[in-house]
Formats: sequence, C-alpha cells, structure tokens
Amino acid sequence: MLAITGCASKKTPNNAADLGLNGAGAATPGSAQDFTVNIGDRIFFDTDSTAIRADAQTTLSRQAQWLNQYKQYAIVVEGHADERGTREYNLALGARRAAATRDFLVARGVSASRLKTISYGKERPVAVCDDISCWSQNRRAVTTLSGAGS
Repeated sequence: MLAITGCASKKTPNNAADLGLNGAGAATPGSAQDFTVNIGDRIFFDTDSTAIRADAQTTLSRQAQWLNQYKQYAIVVEGHADERGTREYNLALGARRAAATRDFLVARGVSASRLKTISYGKERPVAVCDDISCWSQNRRAVTTLSGAGS
C-alpha cells in the first residue's frame, strides 16, 4: 500500500536546514559547504518579479556578512525562471533577478569585482511539473562560490 500526503505551503526552503538536511555532517566554517548549509545559497522570487522579498533579504544579508568575512571566494549569481514564458523572456528575467541579487549584495559591502551574474532562464529547473509548487522553486537566484578550494 502506498500513501502520499502533502500540504500547501508558501514557504520555500532556501538552505540545507530548511530542506531537512541537518546532521548531514558538520561544515567547516568558511567552506563552500558552510555557506550552503548554514547561510543559504538561494533566494526565491514572486511570479514575473525581480523584487527581493523580505525572506530573501534575510538570506542575502546573511550571505553578505559571510562573504565579507571570507573574501577568498569569487561569486557567481545564477538567475532562474519558471517554465512559463518564452526562452528569451525567461533568460532576460533570470538576468534581472541575478542583477537584483548582485546589487543587494554590493549594497551590503560585497565587492562588485568579486561578483558575476549569469542567467539560465528556464533551462535549469530544480523541479519539473506543471504545478505552482514547482514553478515557485524554479523562480530563484542561486549564489555559487568559486576559488579557495570550493
């Protein structure tokens, strides 16, 4: 017998703790794993929006504080969109989301010279289905680290 249950929720996980990955191993402070697990590497956007939501501001403020402490990393902000809309429109929307994220981090003291942006539009979904819960997970910006053994 197979039983599946679920509930509707607007909260989208933005780090490993929210995803239920606690206890997956202690992350070394200042490591890329520390950033992903303890800070959160992604934020989410409302439909057709580039506005940084309140929950995203909290995550990005933590990111900025961490990035200002660990300056050995270069950063790429990836902008993503859900599957609705044309490829061209979603690439442009992803670019605007990545830029908004970058600008927020720069305003919090992260050096612009460390930051690059890229848009994947709807080309790299994390959830694939024709449902609002999937679409909301794909409307995101992901902060990735490079350098210093990441």
